[in-house]
Amino acid sequence: MATFPKFRTLAGAGVIASAALLAFACAKRPSSGGLISADAAKAVYVAPGQYDEFYAFMSGGFNGQIGVYGLPSGRRLKTIPVFSQYPENGYGYSEETKPMLNTSYGFVPWDDTHHPALSQTNGEDDGRWLFINANNTPRIARIDLTRFETEEILEIPNAGGNHGSPYITQNSEYVMSATRFSVPVPNSDVPISDFKKRFKGQISFIRADQPGKMAIAFQMIVPGFNYDLARAGKGPSNGWVFFSMYNTEQANSLLEVNASQNDKDFVAAVNWKAIEGCAKAGKTKNVAASYVHNFTDEFTRVAKSETVTSVPQFEAKDCPGAIYFLPTPKSPHGADVDPTGEYIVAGGKLASVIPVHSFSKMIKAIEAKAFEGNIDGIPVLKYDATLAGEVKNPGLGPLHTEFDGKGYAYTSFFISSEVVKWKLGTWEVVDRVPTYYSVGHLMIPGGGTMKPNAKYMVAMDKITKDRYLPTGPELTQSAQLYDISGDKMKLLLDFPTEGEPHYAQAIEAKKIKDKQIKFFKLADSKAPHVSRSEKETGISREGKKVHVRMTAIRSHFSPDNIEGVQVGDTVLFHVTNLEQDWDVPHGFAVMGATNGELLIMPGETRTLQWTPKKPGVYPMYCTDFCSALHQEMQGYVRVSPAGSSVALSGVTSRGPQSLPKAEAGPKQQQ
Repeated sequence: MATFPKFRTLAGAGVIASAALLAFACAKRPSSGGLISADAAKAVYVAPGQYDEFYAFMSGGFNGQIGVYGLPSGRRLKTIPVFSQYPENGYGYSEETKPMLNTSYGFVPWDDTHHPALSQTNGEDDGRWLFINANNTPRIARIDLTRFETEEILEIPNAGGNHGSPYITQNSEYVMSATRFSVPVPNSDVPISDFKKRFKGQISFIRADQPGKMAIAFQMIVPGFNYDLARAGKGPSNGWVFFSMYNTEQANSLLEVNASQNDKDFVAAVNWKAIEGCAKAGKTKNVAASYVHNFTDEFTRVAKSETVTSVPQFEAKDCPGAIYFLPTPKSPHGADVDPTGEYIVAGGKLASVIPVHSFSKMIKAIEAKAFEGNIDGIPVLKYDATLAGEVKNPGLGPLHTEFDGKGYAYTSFFISSEVVKWKLGTWEVVDRVPTYYSVGHLMIPGGGTMKPNAKYMVAMDKITKDRYLPTGPELTQSAQLYDISGDKMKLLLDFPTEGEPHYAQAIEAKKIKDKQIKFFKLADSKAPHVSRSEKETGISREGKKVHVRMTAIRSHFSPDNIEGVQVGDTVLFHVTNLEQDWDVPHGFAVMGATNGELLIMPGETRTLQWTPKKPGVYPMYCTDFCSALHQEMQGYVRVSPAGSSVALSGVTSRGPQSLPKAEAGPKQQQ
């Protein structure tokens, strides 16, 4: 490291923060909020048969999924499985979807999601895709919003905790990611005590505007700090992205104290267009790495995994103008850019003010070389040279800021459990409302874009004591909906959520609802084991592997009586749903299956793998209540001892004229 700015030390800041939190936790607070009224109930009421105005996509936190809710009702509409297996629809259990959870560490069935990000066009949410991060095993997923399905996942190499992602540029050129934990790059067996010397951070730019082709365009190696949240610039600051960071002390133990010593940490201002120029000039080099890219083929509906063996990489110091550090008090969490693209708001968890940087002042400071030092060749700008203003005495524990597009900002305060509304430009606090309790992120529909829809605000809270009926040691997770259409914020609704929502996105329903795919066309299916009609079903053997191609339609399977399976066989049930109508899925389960069940959408083929352990006759049935005769939608599989002479066969129960044609293979009959 070269020179380092001398920051004033605040010893024991973590202890002070802990004491403040304890004092708040012990304080007597109203149990109801006192703001719910008949008017509030009317404001969130959506009559039967009517639609909500917004889709809200809320990260599932430690459940690894995304919850979809309607606003303003708070009604849960769907769970989109992303980084965890999901029994409801067989994601991560069926043979077609298992590859989506492959990583360089093997199959990872459960991860932790934090930050969804909608794709944008011209700085507005466009409703094409939703991106979200996996925190533990660093990955970014792309979700297709015509299907509400995870279509693609890319692992991020040289990252340790993918908390700082994904953040999207105003025309979706890139989604960006930064490592939370610095690690040795490349990761290797080194003493942890070598942290300051051997551990590095990285910021990655992922090309994400071509479905199926997510790839790391370039990866910048940066000093070994902890990188946190970010926003891309917009308007005049388009071409830049701003990451918050903490632990500039580079502590590797007891961070609650040791990473709170410096009076200021940084916001990193990263010029991605300058980096593009460096990449074109050949300043990146392909460095050996091993990470996995998973994607679902549009026509086969089968996921595939490919291992990537290098990453385009460069050191920050080798691309002058790529990155600058903006001193920012103190352990900042959020780094949020207002709709005009001029102001960068940082939420220092331990700061007594909300600092706001000016983009135009930053550019002038860079041109004037108003530096107070550098770190590993990265210029550190003077605090006063970039500062637009500070919000004084706003509250305790500022975290994250959203904007309404009317000149106001809304900042969450974890410790004092409130949302504070303040005015951009004058930095005066104009309103504050309590949350119940300990709010983390906020979300305003479009609040991170150039055109927010400032009707509602959602607070995602971390504690729900006394808000809902108790459910044992684990209480429900919760969000709260506020009306922000007027001068004063008004609490409208508490609604339970799944997992622990860290952040959310919301978009006008009209941008998505009419683009929905209602079923998959059988005629277009290129699934390798599709049966487009009952005439194409069949059963065959390849050694110990048995393929059963079967169909499901209201209200039977074909075939529904299967014999000739032997103990120890690997049976693959390839089930095609023949329905060509909306909202008619079929399920499939067979007794004794240890892998899961299937839920098959109309026109789709899904495969369940089953290895019977004992001779017998095993029922199979549809698990989705699909028709009045759903209960009749069943069948049997006969399992014989290994080496049995029972012929392989598959028949339907409607009579000999409907017997499916058996395929080539030993021990088969019709």
